[in-house]
Amino acid sequence: MSLSLETKCIHLEDGGEAAGEGTGAAGVGQGRTQGRCGHYGSISFPIYQTATYAHPAVGQSTGFDYSRLQNPTREQLEKVMAQLEGGTDAFALSSGMAAISLLMELFSPGDHIIADSDLYGGTIRLFDNVSVKNGITFTRVNCATDDLEQHVRPDTKAIYIETPTNPMMNVSDIAKAAGIARRHGLLLIVDNTFMSPYFQNPLALGADIVVHSGTKYLAGHNDPLAGFIVTNRADVQERLRFLIKTTGAGLAPFDSWLVLRGIKTLAVRMEKSQENAMKIASWLKGQKSVVRVIYPGLPEHPGHEVQKKQARGFGAMLTFQTDSAERALSVLSNVRLISFAESLGGVESLITYPVTQTHADVPEEIRLKNGITTATLRLSVGIESVGDLIADLGQALGQ
Repeated sequence: MSLSLETKCIHLEDGGEAAGEGTGAAGVGQGRTQGRCGHYGSISFPIYQTATYAHPAVGQSTGFDYSRLQNPTREQLEKVMAQLEGGTDAFALSSGMAAISLLMELFSPGDHIIADSDLYGGTIRLFDNVSVKNGITFTRVNCATDDLEQHVRPDTKAIYIETPTNPMMNVSDIAKAAGIARRHGLLLIVDNTFMSPYFQNPLALGADIVVHSGTKYLAGHNDPLAGFIVTNRADVQERLRFLIKTTGAGLAPFDSWLVLRGIKTLAVRMEKSQENAMKIASWLKGQKSVVRVIYPGLPEHPGHEVQKKQARGFGAMLTFQTDSAERALSVLSNVRLISFAESLGGVESLITYPVTQTHADVPEEIRLKNGITTATLRLSVGIESVGDLIADLGQALGQ
């Protein structure tokens, strides 16, 4: 029996493996029956809220010693994430930035990374203020349009992309980037936060490592912070397992449980949010105070065909440019149903002002080069009534 991803999102709670289906990934599943019997029939995976574990005797262990190393609730979440992304192992961390910070520990002083120029502002801040200080160098390119191969150097170790990018929604060809990475012995790292494993699986397209801010679509309710790294490479898996216990940023048991709960509804949330986003993008195109709408689901988006080729959907993130900075600020002040807030991917629709929020620490020349101006707004579309959302945007735009 082969189960759809929708079914997996609901049923991968009790043992890490869907009934009757092998994972092809080492250590990912225990089977539904065993999982249920092992937890007294609990449908919701238990929260093991403990810092340490008793040993039966010297030299013996229950398999868990100390929750910085591993915790049963976190381990279950990692098994679920590994299967959803098609990896051999996953690592649950205290935030998306904790995940990227841990990932950068794979590199050494003198290493060079090709990174997309249009990344989440927190990632750029980490690279510029921490990674560079640690001796890592970066070349920023538009990974959607530039020839990545011409930027490969003898000291290059990895290519780092988001697709679609945050916030300008550039779409990079993952398989093409993977081919370049393989030819030069590089790691391909893909931030898959905007798409989630429901719509896109970079490992299946040749990536080596996938990163997520689990705070977003995976948790889905704007309550926990979480981050993930998923890989299908044994060498990377071994190194990251050592690093996560050493640096100590593993996700707490209760937060792990919240993300497990969120994943149960990932499929229905992603479908509804995407349906709303498509309608809102089409509506925004007809508003005289909106000069540009950037959404991969629109046929005129330059990455539309690539997105169709490598993903199962277009997601629920869109960016639009108003006709002035004053208009953008007015929208932020006047939305009522939509909240003016950072973050994305929850059931509630959120509107963000990148210049002062997500990309406030990005130098102005880089922001402007990427197209982020004082008239740019980013919208994370939730699952509310699309008619109510459009009405709210209409009154906020002064239509």
